[in-house]
Amino acid sequence: MNLNSPLFDKIRAKPQVQQQPAATTQMRCDQPGCNLAGEFRAPMGRDREGQYFCFCMEHVREYNNSYNYFKGMTDDDVAKYQKEASIGHRPTWSMGVKRGQKGFREEGFDSAEVADPLGVFRAREFARKAKTQVKPKIGVAAVKALATMDLEETADPPTIRARYKELVKRLHPDANGGDRSREEKLREIIHAYKHLRSVKLA
Repeated sequence: MNLNSPLFDKIRAKPQVQQQPAATTQMRCDQPGCNLAGEFRAPMGRDREGQYFCFCMEHVREYNNSYNYFKGMTDDDVAKYQKEASIGHRPTWSMGVKRGQKGFREEGFDSAEVADPLGVFRAREFARKAKTQVKPKIGVAAVKALATMDLEETADPPTIRARYKELVKRLHPDANGGDRSREEKLREIIHAYKHLRSVKLA
């Protein structure tokens, strides 16, 4: 293959032209009376952050050796500055200080004061209320005893006692003309009531 063909001249990439660096204006040293180039930056100091002097090598060394950011500050001011620097000079407050202000309640954050389109705070509030309203479990045997007496798990002692008296009067043979067909059910009611009393539910 002839690489010197005129056909290749049309598709050859143009040679890269080295670009000349843009001319930069040389700054003079900021030290009075010095005519050398100020190639090295040095910070101007406190309350002038982001501003710099431009010195030559000799004068930037002199400046750095004598530089003191805290010059003119008392020892108390320096200690205060160092303490605030540990938190990035941001305002802080003690735990619980902001309570009682709008959007806060004594027990914590008040979700009613905040727009909650996704229901995040409502769900949390519902879970908190549900947790406080949960009653301790009464056990499987007690649940069965209550079911035997046809009562809910939430029945209180007066309700259990009233229900027991009602069932005994209804199922006792003396109340049924001597009919003993309901004695088995009566025994179950008595046994269930005894268990509820033993676990202090009746």
